[in-house]
Amino acid sequence: MKNHHRLYDAIVVGGGHNGLVAATYLAKAGKTVVLLEARDEFGGATTSVRPFDDYDARLSRYSYLVSLLPDQIVADLGINFRTLGRSVSSYTPYHRAGLEDGLLVAAEWDEATANSFRRLTGSDREGAAWREFYGEIAELARRLAPTLLQPLKTAAELKAELALPGLWRDLMEVPIGEVIRKRFSDDTVRGVVLTDALIGTFVSADDMQANRCFLYHLIGNGTGQWRVPQGGMGALVSELLRVATSAGVEIKLQSKVAALESSPAGVRVETDSGGAYVAQDLLFAAAPQHLARLRGRPEPKSLEGSQLKINMLLTRLPRLKSGVDPRLAFAGTFHSNESFTQFDAAYHQAYGGELPRPLPLEMYCHTLTDPSILSPDLIAKGFHTLTLFGLHTPAKLFDADPEGAKALATARAIASLNEYLLDPIESVLAPCRDGSLAIEGKSPLDLEKDISLPRGNIFHRDLDFPFLDDDAERGNRQLWGAETDDPHLYLAGAGARRGGGVSGIAGHNAAMALLAKS
Repeated sequence: MKNHHRLYDAIVVGGGHNGLVAATYLAKAGKTVVLLEARDEFGGATTSVRPFDDYDARLSRYSYLVSLLPDQIVADLGINFRTLGRSVSSYTPYHRAGLEDGLLVAAEWDEATANSFRRLTGSDREGAAWREFYGEIAELARRLAPTLLQPLKTAAELKAELALPGLWRDLMEVPIGEVIRKRFSDDTVRGVVLTDALIGTFVSADDMQANRCFLYHLIGNGTGQWRVPQGGMGALVSELLRVATSAGVEIKLQSKVAALESSPAGVRVETDSGGAYVAQDLLFAAAPQHLARLRGRPEPKSLEGSQLKINMLLTRLPRLKSGVDPRLAFAGTFHSNESFTQFDAAYHQAYGGELPRPLPLEMYCHTLTDPSILSPDLIAKGFHTLTLFGLHTPAKLFDADPEGAKALATARAIASLNEYLLDPIESVLAPCRDGSLAIEGKSPLDLEKDISLPRGNIFHRDLDFPFLDDDAERGNRQLWGAETDDPHLYLAGAGARRGGGVSGIAGHNAAMALLAKS
């Protein structure tokens, strides 16, 4: 085995966005850092690829929009990266009393949105309830988001600081399903609200994991707005790689950690490519289950992944039965078969081992906001991408027959979408030279195989609330949510406390935890 004799201040394991963020913060603070990435490319879940060889279209294969990435991290690291706002928040088609219509919610409340609620519910009461609820959420986001880049507070401390006792109870103490049923009366509206509590999380509306998921989806960057990454997720990775190397981070690709030893003197790792690296500390920007395995410890139990992702390239946008302009319908988040009762039925079907029918799903069109991921030729021809997410599709449904189950899930997703389309989606999918259509599906098992997400869980493990239960949990230490039971090992990925989705927060906090003891 080749030995690497240089002693580093820190080893960072994992070259996704969190690993690159952590490594850059440490290097900019004067630490010597080596980053080890198992694959032959960076980015992890945030890569952009050309999934269809016949077409020059770069899609974010695994992840999608950006909400949680704080402006502070962008500014601290000097990242040249932009996200673009969307004028439409969501569109939800529905059949009611023989009519085809849809609930259109603009990013900023307007008369068209008010009329859309009025047509659906017959009055202005539901629209008023919506504005009141999301007004409270916006204020919570403004107050809570900055604390995600600070040492952890206890529940009592954070509750007092936020000074929103009613909303604290609704989000932190009472199941979100109960809150939604109390605040809203229309089944479709209730479902639109519930969606943010279920993305990637296989639970019912009355499980507190749904509350945690809801919270992380709606507090991002102090606004909660889901924004389109200009140039795709690959643009973020390219910039993170640039600032990391400029700061002096030493990077090793195809360096999967095969062994890890920790002692009072520091940490030593060996890679399957024959390298050995020694450092004072190690930041693990991959799933905590993998770290536990390397340490010979029991793996933390958690929910399995529950998200089907389908990438599509279209020759044009399909027309809808409701008659709404598809440029409006797909500009925001498009919800299909996601009423509150449909979600409940789908959860119980999946819990019982059956792939839901109809399959709840949501999607959006990146290219309506940012066409730069397409070549000029495709833009001129009117091509678009469509990114679809199927909910309540837990990994267990794919175990017995991974490819067969994925084909069935894809077919049910298409059927769920086509229910509201005048043009079946197959009629506008770009044709490939081999006779196939430009559509690619990724199941939870694919996410585990391709990018090492345990059972396809996009959060790595069960989400925590962004606070400590009490002072006893903290003791006399300042905690960042990255610490483990070993003082030389830190969690820097989505499985850290306050890890969540694509945010860089876990990478930042792991770096801060290490620097705090220096």
